[in-house]
Amino acid sequence: MGKTSIKVILAGRNYPLTINEGEEKTVQEAVDGINNSIKRLQENYAVKDMQDLLAMTALQLATRSNKSTLSSGENMNEEILSELKRLSDSIEV
Repeated sequence: MGKTSIKVILAGRNYPLTINEGEEKTVQEAVDGINNSIKRLQENYAVKDMQDLLAMTALQLATRSNKSTLSSGENMNEEILSELKRLSDSIEV
């Protein structure tokens, strides 16, 4: 399977990604979910700092992931955590 390059906007910043062909929809759905989570947090809490919002979103995603992996008996997906850390590190001031 070949690779394709896409650009996504995550937390108001552009990120170029190289993904496997056919994964664009999955990646965009994940980006949309993260951006929606950030928007909900901004609307419901007095948090303005994007790094704080990303950290809160990461915690929500990890908690959901952990619940689903505990019920299925699988380990948490380290790739997701690694990517969230990379994104968080890239926006640190």
